[in-house]
Amino acid sequence: MTQDSAHDKPAATTSAATGEAKLWGGRFSEPTDAFVERFTASVDFDRRLYREDIQGSQAHARMLARVGVLTEAEAEQILQGLDAIRDEIAADAFDWQVGREDVHMNIEARLIERIGEVGKKLHTGRSRNDQVATDIRLWLRASIDDILRLIRAYQEGLVDLAEREADTVMPGFTHLQTAQPVTFGHHMLAWYEMLERDAERLCDARRRVNILPLGSAALAGTPYPLDREYTAELLGFDGVSRNSLDAVSDRDFAIEFTAAAATLMMHLSRQAEELVLWTSAQFAFIELPDRYCTGSSIMPQKKNPDVPELVRGKTGRVYGHLMSLLTLMKSQPLAYNKDNQEDKEPLFDTVDTLLGSLRAFGDMVPNLEVRRANTLAATRRGFATATDLADYLVGRGVAFRDAHEIVGRAVRVAQEQGVDLAELALAELQAISPAVGDDVYTVLTPEGSAAARNLTGGTAPEQVRRQVAAARERLRGLSAGR
Repeated sequence: MTQDSAHDKPAATTSAATGEAKLWGGRFSEPTDAFVERFTASVDFDRRLYREDIQGSQAHARMLARVGVLTEAEAEQILQGLDAIRDEIAADAFDWQVGREDVHMNIEARLIERIGEVGKKLHTGRSRNDQVATDIRLWLRASIDDILRLIRAYQEGLVDLAEREADTVMPGFTHLQTAQPVTFGHHMLAWYEMLERDAERLCDARRRVNILPLGSAALAGTPYPLDREYTAELLGFDGVSRNSLDAVSDRDFAIEFTAAAATLMMHLSRQAEELVLWTSAQFAFIELPDRYCTGSSIMPQKKNPDVPELVRGKTGRVYGHLMSLLTLMKSQPLAYNKDNQEDKEPLFDTVDTLLGSLRAFGDMVPNLEVRRANTLAATRRGFATATDLADYLVGRGVAFRDAHEIVGRAVRVAQEQGVDLAELALAELQAISPAVGDDVYTVLTPEGSAAARNLTGGTAPEQVRRQVAAARERLRGLSAGR
């Protein structure tokens, strides 16, 4: 028996798992090592991009037919084949194969199985490099839209809660020490403002996500007469990338999104911290819905605020994903490198974490119960109206620095007696400063203190209601697409 010549041998590069020839295997002379095949495959996690991969491929096929690279009949075969594959995947009837490496090769190989040689023409004028960049942008664009919807829903809940608790007085804190009286509604509107900035950052980042890289091919573009603007129109992109080298290797948009996500999670974590504090027996300001809490396996009295605690903890993983993506890109030369396969899992998990956290807070916070008697009682501890007394004295002609010292002496007297400033007798206050009149008690009540701060951005109930109305108008405008 004579040895086969090299020309008689089939392509040697096959899948170690299935023996199937690699779609890129013509240049290689031995099969891919089984370990390398598993180590380099991404299909276990990037399969979640299948809708975007099919969406991008169908737009690419339509464009190829438009410019004459495919016939209309060929394009229609491809479109129908991809529709069938999408249905297979949605029905969990698709055979994902590690040997086919990623979502792109799995779908393309299955397309060729279904429609034959015509399926091989789909990849004309593109590379997996610009294909995956397009898929990620499509997926992230839709994810940002989902996140924005949840932010807006949470903001609507906060506005409703702020209106309901516009008159509810609670201690405002600095250094976690009682500072001045505020209204609970004002505090909820502070959370609203945090989320408003988060939404603005995400909307701004979305503009840079919504640029089409398809047509850049591997790194240098393609000699085929592609109509990239038409593909962008089909896929809803605002424009096309201007430089092919940059387009296939750019992950700035993912980093920028994750930075905005990290800031959003930081805001949710701050809110979570306050919720945890406020539910404790030491504060007892609020009661969370039972459905968002758990009990103890040993202490039957416990009602643990597990959801806020978990959101607070999950913030760290999003911070980690941001650092992971920054590190991933920090030393990469142009253009595409296999390192970029590692961008997906941090990005996927960041989106999943945001969606879960916002969904939880969007229902839990608007449905919490405020224990108004406890918040008022807490406001009457810690001399929260001390600044109001100083402002009162200034209104009586006392210089502020002198007023500050006078009130400090009044606080010391109240501490020695174990009472609040409003509980000191008029004679005691007048002994400290003759500028005190018998109208002083109007400013020493928490309710009076809060109501006095009736300016734009202030905590007065009247201002809270004005801000609630303004916020509702903004949200209605966003819902209407204005």
